[in-house]
Amino acid sequence: MAFTKEQMTEVVKTFGRNAEDTGSSEVQIAALSAKITILTEHMKSNHKDYASRLGLLKMVAQRRKLLRYL
Repeated sequence: MAFTKEQMTEVVKTFGRNAEDTGSSEVQIAALSAKITILTEHMKSNHKDYASRLGLLKMVAQRRKLLRYL
């Protein structure tokens, strides 16, 4: 399952300052958290998928940097 456009609009509605706010740190962190959750579930059943593992680690590092910024 991928992170869909509908899920992104829901994240923006919940955490954004307005309906088109995709650049604020809060929205970026919430979107990364949702993507990380989806990829974590994928990795549980596909533990040898090293390309997705690398992407997951990059997302976790980016979220950590944004959280540190806040």
